[in-house]
This record gives sequence, C-alpha cells and structure tokens, in this order.
Amino acid sequence: MADQLSFAWPTGIALGADDFFVSEANAQAYAMLAKPADWPERKLVIAGPEGCGKSHLARIFRAQTGGIILPAAVIDGDLQIDADCVIIEDMQTLPRTAQEAMFHLHNHLRHRGGLLLMTARTAPSRWPLDLPDLASRMQATTLTRIDDPDDALLQALIMKLFSDRQIMPKPALVKYLTSRIERSFAAAANIVGRLDAAALAQGRKINQALAADLLDNID
Repeated sequence: MADQLSFAWPTGIALGADDFFVSEANAQAYAMLAKPADWPERKLVIAGPEGCGKSHLARIFRAQTGGIILPAAVIDGDLQIDADCVIIEDMQTLPRTAQEAMFHLHNHLRHRGGLLLMTARTAPSRWPLDLPDLASRMQATTLTRIDDPDDALLQALIMKLFSDRQIMPKPALVKYLTSRIERSFAAAANIVGRLDAAALAQGRKINQALAADLLDNID
C-alpha cells in the first residue's frame, strides 16, 4: 500500500474541545476560558495571529456556556441581542458604523452580569475605534495573548491541518517540516496547503521529498 494517498476532499476543520492542543504558547488563554467567573468585569480579549486557534477557542467556549458567536465585521447599527454570553470574533474588523451598537452591547452585558469574549489579531489599543467611550472600555478589558507556536504546538498544528484535509502524514515528515518552516501559524497552514495542492497536481505522495522540493523553491 502506498505510504500516502491524497484525494480532493473538502477541507473539514475539526473545532471540538478534544481537537485543541494545549502548549506553552496558548495555555494561559485556554485556562482563562475555563474560569470566566474570574475575569475582571466578566470580559476577556484573546489576541493572536491568524490561524493560532482563536476561533477554535471561541467555539469551545460557546459549547461550554451556550453563548452566541458573531463576526465583528457583520455587526450593524441595529444590534439587539438578548443573551448572557456573547462572543465577538475579529474585533479589529468592527465597522465604524457599529461602534455605538458595540458600546451598548458591552454595557448591556455588564449591567446584567453577562460574559463578553472577544478575539482579535491585535490588542484593543490597536483596534481602529473612533468612539472614545468604546475605546476606553475595550482597552480596560483583560487581555490574554497566544504566542507564536513552540515546537510541540507547531507539530500538533501541522498534524491537525493535514487531518482536516483527510491526510495522515508520517511523524518524520511533520518533524522535518517543523525544522524547516518559519515558526508561525501562517507558515504551517501555507506549507500544508501547498503540499496538498502539489501532490494532487503532480500525482505524487506527500512525503519529505515533495516537501524538500517545495521548501527549496521557497528558499
């Protein structure tokens, strides 16, 4: 049997609690989600680069709280939510026209003792907020960051990205990729996507030889 077979399966991203790998890079964020009662004013921001697992954590938190998730980019000026837990993703994309609605949502949750979890690529101080009252409240929110992945997390991430594509690589290939790529979430996603595409296009197995060809071209 061939070591690796590749098919054009649709990518299905696994976002369950059992699929999240905890390492030193994300341990603080993961631990804080387990104890929302300890959040000052019951609100929290998780900041980190694209692909670092913020959306995964948001869905784990939704499952444990029954909260609702909203992408910040789709919020408009007529935001009406009657929930005790709200999760806003990608706060750096909040439209200018939605800032007042977000301000009222923040105050609504605060007054009723609800929970507000927000994710973003950057800290609140770097969000493009023009409404001073909203900016001050966001900057006063407790912040936890997800750092660039350590080797353990990078290997787990590469394995997960392959698994999401119905591919099971050999451990030696994962270790090889970890040693060759930039230590970032984006680099892991990029090389897995390129390996999958190259294997399909060239009719080759996903192995170290194919990875070396791609990485040498990058270098």
